Amino acid sequence: MVLGEHWILFVLFLLFNVIDFITGWMKARMTKKENSIKGFKGVIKKLGYWLIILVSFSTSVLFIEIGEVLKIDLSITTMLGWFVLASLAINEIRSIIENIVECGYKVPQILIKGLDIANKVINKKEDD
Repeated sequence: MVLGEHWILFVLFLLFNVIDFITGWMKARMTKKENSIKGFKGVIKKLGYWLIILVSFSTSVLFIEIGEVLKIDLSITTMLGWFVLASLAINEIRSIIENIVECGYKVPQILIKGLDIANKVINKKEDD
């Protein structure tokens, strides 16, 4: 399979993309701020996320192949793609939560705090 043994992670990210689009549309309808241009930009943004994922995983494949030529183990670069996917997934989930809250639904604080913690761990800065 093209997506490998962890294909479910990519399917879940796609599902989060769709849910975010739907909840964004719901929010726009409820706040009477529907805008087809904004919706189109949202779709383009999601396609951009997939391009970022493609580039991050492709970059690791490139480095691994170069490492084999140079007799250097660069398999650690595979983590690049996984961290990018995790970071983008967290952003999608947070956006879904924000949309749901703005539609008037209550979201458990444990979910919001858990996402904040995951975001801090995944996107930890060098100087932290």
